[in-house]
Formats: sequence, structure tokens, C-alpha cells
Amino acid sequence: MADVHTGVGPFLAIYLAASRHWNPSAIGVALSAGGIAGLIAQTPVGAFVDRLRQKRVALAVGTALLGIGALAVIYSQSFADMVGAQIVMGVVGTFFPPAMAGMTLGIVGRAGLDWRIGRNETFNHAGNVFGAVAAGLLGYIFARESIFYFTAASCVITIVAIFFIRADEIDFAWARGCEKGEVANEQNVSGFREVLINRSLSIFILSVVLFHFANAAMLPLVGQELSVGHPRAASLCMAVCIVGAQLVMVPVALMAGRLAPEWGRRAVFLIGFAALPIRGVLYTLSGNPIYLTGVQLLDGIGAGIFGVMSVLIISDLTRGTGRFNFVQGLVATATGLGASLSNSVAGFIVQRAGYNVAFLALAGIASIALAIFATAMPETKRRRHYAVSDFARLRALSPSSAA
Repeated sequence: MADVHTGVGPFLAIYLAASRHWNPSAIGVALSAGGIAGLIAQTPVGAFVDRLRQKRVALAVGTALLGIGALAVIYSQSFADMVGAQIVMGVVGTFFPPAMAGMTLGIVGRAGLDWRIGRNETFNHAGNVFGAVAAGLLGYIFARESIFYFTAASCVITIVAIFFIRADEIDFAWARGCEKGEVANEQNVSGFREVLINRSLSIFILSVVLFHFANAAMLPLVGQELSVGHPRAASLCMAVCIVGAQLVMVPVALMAGRLAPEWGRRAVFLIGFAALPIRGVLYTLSGNPIYLTGVQLLDGIGAGIFGVMSVLIISDLTRGTGRFNFVQGLVATATGLGASLSNSVAGFIVQRAGYNVAFLALAGIASIALAIFATAMPETKRRRHYAVSDFARLRALSPSSAA
């Protein structure tokens, strides 16, 4: 699944510039169209996923549309066709995170969510590495178009894998955040206002928005700094930064899922928050490409923990509300806005004061996020006694039982 909904974007700009000879402004519009459409769609898509019973079928349809969109990149003949394809892919791509998290919760319940989300994110990051390396090699050895054929083929394999999940394994009430045994219809779920006035949710959203505001611009700034001082090494270092950080995320996500039940969400997430300001300060100490690449690996700690803990905290905060996937979409929209503003503000600071000041400013914002989360965010994991049937179901679905 990882290569499918993230595999096209990083290579699209290269393809449009090198193979289609598009100018930078046209490429920017095409890429922005998908991003803006996805940002707008995230919250309503999350609410839609809550009400959706046939999540497997919808996930398969969405995957098929992404495959068609990847092929449309090759065969589209006009600017409008390309923009339209990117809008469709941007909207459909927002469906995957809440649908996957909802299906996971519906299968394992709260008793197994911690370790299962950790495993999901581990495989997600491993898939990102595989997809990036495979697509890069295909584009280098064969033709750039092969990248998009590879994505379409991955979609076919993904659809087959989706239907290995049996429909009767997914508890619909669990999948939207209701408690076991509740009827998950609209009369038994919380209203949107009731969810939104939750103080802990507001603190969490503020913290993660500041986290993404501080984080999003750091890697692009590293790339810009390298391209100025070390233009020949810039592309290679950026590739190593991206793949290296994803490799770090693999064990970090697995460990976060294992530690969350024992340490609690707050303690584990604080490690991810703390890694970000440290990274921002370290960037200012040297402009050496190898050093900057090494510092970027710290991104794997913050992002690896974030992917696991954010889902678990949202699950805790929406327990019994039936709005689990809606809040996932809401948080994704908020963090997306924070990330978008990050690049604009950081670029302005670089132009006025230089790269080191920009890195320190982002580190300062990350420190504010850390302080807010550390002082105002409560522990969300509740102590409870799970029913014997919950654990029996969990053991039946675990890999060890299958062996």
C-alpha cells in the first residue's frame, strides 16, 4: 500500500520537466492541484469513512483509481487532463490513512491496536523505501514512464491483497471508534461539536500543527543549502536523506508500538517532539554534506513515532464517539496547513537572514510544540480490563497463532 498512494508524487516533477518539457510554473500548478484537493477533502473523507461499511470495496476502488491516475500521467495529452488526474489522485489518496486505521481498529479492537499500528507503520515505511528504490532504478535503467507502470502494477497487487481480508473480520462499530457491542448508527454517535470541544483534542491538534510547521521545511532547506554550497552532491545527499530517514522509521515505528502500552502515549510521543528542536539546532553547526545527511536521519525518530502515536491518541480521544476517522481527517487537514505555511515562512526567513537563522527559528517553534505537549497534554491511555473475548479474538488474528 505504501508505494501505491505515495509512489507517484516524488517522481512526477522530474517526469514532467525532463520528458514533457513543462516549465516550472506549470509543474507547480499540477502538483499543487492534487495537494490542495487532498487538503480540502481530508476532513469530509474521514467523516465518510466513519459511515462506510464496505471499507474493503471502497479501498479497492480507490486503489484502482490511483492506478488509472498513474497511467493517465503517461497518456494524458493536455494540461487540463494532467491537472484533473492529479486532483482525483489527491482526493483518493486522502482515503487511505483513515480507511486503513479504521479497518485495523475494526479487526484487532483496542486490545491490539498499539502493536498493530506499530507493525502497520513499520511496513509502511519499509514499503516507502522499496517503492522509492524500485522506481528510481526503473526510471534510471529503463524509461521514466516505467515508474508509473510500476505504480499501476502495485495497485493491482494491492487490490488482490485487500480481498485477503475477510469482511466478517471487521467490526463496524469498532472501526469507527464505538465501543464493543454498540450499534454504530448516527443516533448512537457523538455530534461533531461534542467532539470538537474536547480540550485534550484541541491541545493535541495545536501541538502537532506546530510540530509539522517546524518540521516540513527542514528537509527542503537542507536541499537548498546543499545546492548552493555543494551542487554536485546535492541530489545524491537528498536521496540518501529521504531513504535513510525512512529506514530509521522502520525500527522506530515498531518500537513505538511496543512501548506505547507500557510507557503510555505521552512519554513515547515526547521523544519524537524532543528530536525535532535538537535536529534544527544541529543543522546550524556545519554545512558539510555528510554531516547534514547524518543529522537528517533524526527525522526518522520524530516521524516514526508520530505515525504511530497520532493514531493511538486519536483513538483514545474519540473512544465511544464514533468519530475516529473524522478526527483523523481533521488532524491531517490541520497538519497539512501547518506544513504548507512552514515552507513559505522558512523561505522568507532564509531570504532575509540566512539558513542558520531559519533553522533556529524552526527549532524554536518545535520547542514551543514540545513545551505545550509536555505541560498541557494529558495521558490519553486509559486503564481498563478487556473482555476475555477481546483477547481471544486478538490471538486468533495474530501472526503467531497462524503459525
